[in-house]
Amino acid sequence: MVKLATLLVASAVATAQAAPRTVVIDPGHGGSNTGAKGAQLNEKQLTLALANQVTAKLRARGIAVVMTRTDDRTLTLRQRIAVANRLPADLFVSIHGNASPARNQRGYETFVLSARGVDVDGRALRGDMRTPRPNVDPEIALVLDDVERGAAQWEAADLAARTQRALRARRGEAGDRGVRQDAHHVLLGATMPAILVEVGFIDHPLEGRELAQPATQTQLADALVEAIEDQLAEL
Repeated sequence: MVKLATLLVASAVATAQAAPRTVVIDPGHGGSNTGAKGAQLNEKQLTLALANQVTAKLRARGIAVVMTRTDDRTLTLRQRIAVANRLPADLFVSIHGNASPARNQRGYETFVLSARGVDVDGRALRGDMRTPRPNVDPEIALVLDDVERGAAQWEAADLAARTQRALRARRGEAGDRGVRQDAHHVLLGATMPAILVEVGFIDHPLEGRELAQPATQTQLADALVEAIEDQLAEL
């Protein structure tokens, strides 16, 4: 069984390399879930605006993109990652805006799953979040999903670092809050490199106003596109 699983992984990798690259862009929140509230716009509005820009720019570069939502609708966290797993996608990027109780924090940060998120929580969800694998034994398919979830974390960390570098080049070094680990539910169960990026604090009196400006949104979108395109070139 181990030999068969190895051959199937090799076959899946070869197929993925030959197929067009596909990225899933996830605008955080939506519908009844407004997310963080700023003085000029809510998080769900910011994330959709950024996702639309990122999607348009990536498609202009010949990269296939699927958005988890294209309008103001409510989606569960599980529905979002399920979109990426069903394709299956090469990368998953969830876009968010941050907030703090005192409204005095600012800056950008990118999250990858913690070890617990990959090993424990991801396995607990695996039963109904399978990657389509035609003609593959269901038990072997589950093993392959687990292997891919673990292997994808190296590339997720790389994508997160690229994202921070691209944001730092456009938004300044002072706002760099780094790459962090957490068990974000929207990333749980992903069988591809998956990150959650907090582009800034929407409730900060200064940064919040900046995030509402088209010029700032273009900066952020350009940074995400650069990181995604560079990561895809390495796959």
